[in-house]
Amino acid sequence: MPTPNRLGSTAPESIFRSQEGLGVWEHKGKVAAVGIGHSPTARRWDGTAENTIGAWCLMALRKAIDDAGVPPEEIDGLVFLPTTTTGAHWPADRPIPMDIVNAYETTDDPLDGIAKLTDTWLLKNMPELTNVKFVMAGMDCMSNAIAIAAQAVGDGMANNCLVLKAWHNLEGRYSHGGANAEETISGNQKWSNPYGSANSWGTAQQFQRYLWKYGKTKEMMTPFMVNSRRNGLMFPEGYWYQHRPEELTEEDYLESRWIAKPANLFDNDIPIHTAAAYLITTAERAKDMKQKPAYILNHAADRTIQRGLNQTLEEAQRSCASTGRKLLEGAGISASDLSFENMYDGFSLFHVFHMEGLGFAGVKEGEGLDLYQEDISIEGPHPVSPSGGNVGSGRTRFWMHTDSIQQIQGRAGDRQIRIPAEIGVSGGPLPLYHSDWIVWGASPD
Repeated sequence: MPTPNRLGSTAPESIFRSQEGLGVWEHKGKVAAVGIGHSPTARRWDGTAENTIGAWCLMALRKAIDDAGVPPEEIDGLVFLPTTTTGAHWPADRPIPMDIVNAYETTDDPLDGIAKLTDTWLLKNMPELTNVKFVMAGMDCMSNAIAIAAQAVGDGMANNCLVLKAWHNLEGRYSHGGANAEETISGNQKWSNPYGSANSWGTAQQFQRYLWKYGKTKEMMTPFMVNSRRNGLMFPEGYWYQHRPEELTEEDYLESRWIAKPANLFDNDIPIHTAAAYLITTAERAKDMKQKPAYILNHAADRTIQRGLNQTLEEAQRSCASTGRKLLEGAGISASDLSFENMYDGFSLFHVFHMEGLGFAGVKEGEGLDLYQEDISIEGPHPVSPSGGNVGSGRTRFWMHTDSIQQIQGRAGDRQIRIPAEIGVSGGPLPLYHSDWIVWGASPD
């Protein structure tokens, strides 16, 4: 494993468990999540200094520290995600509001803390963190950051490590910024995405083949969608809970407009503005902290590469099956040991692939939609996505981790599953997309 790093370096691939056959993770049960911190959730940034994504990151970090009951001076690690955009990027011709920039300790990039993050900005604006010696930047998702922190704490590079992920959402339509805002498309996307296609279109192609291959119907997705919104409306930190506490009915789902058939409006998550943080520590230290430890039994990575411009269903299935084997092998468990699953669902369609690859509730390829017709609620024997996921709470890629920790700790509130929450899995995002996954346990064994 890597030696203790300099501030702000990007995590090397050697940290991640991306191969099958590695055996049980050497730090199984020796690392735990304890503290959780969330900012409020908004649809978009309102343009004020107090609600910048940087301000909400500071809030989430401080809440996680307080929730764990750790003195700030004992925090010696920080893992964060520098990229925070979930929709439109900052327009090149848009003036930067220097009064908001100067409301905080600044770096040489005025958009730092508004449309991106650096460790320098975070540490400058949290002067109480006086002993941080380990800092790493992750990629894409909270899942990646948790995996880095878990390995770092297990390897002794940090004792009490904060993990942070945030999304800002500026004005502008979803994915109408960045490359999609340019006059021409460059690289391979000029063949696979010439018109700035809807984000779900690739998964929709896979799912259409899935329905044909296994003789299933789009309507069979409905119970999952209704259940996800129900769970999301019991998630106080989520968007739908805070701003639009409305149930999703079967009719709402089935009659909504197509985005990329067979993906309709509700199969796509909604981009929002929010931040979350966790405190990862050693199992020994966790015993003396404010909250019950949620032990990390394994972390696994998917680094599969697709052969063509677009993923096929079969490639996605192979990827998910390999991820499932790595997760179970590294934790030393079988699928029957899982109490619940919080696999990623930014587009509802590929949650099926993830769940089947894991073998949750005994499902095999082609059987995920059949499970949805059974009792998948928090009251049932096989709770599916008790977090509500991204389709039930808004696009963050971290609800599933918060819920998994809270389920293990017994403080998921109304969402608490009725069977004992002994072992669960969370992670994401997509198949064949630099994804990472975590196995959580109520016991270190």
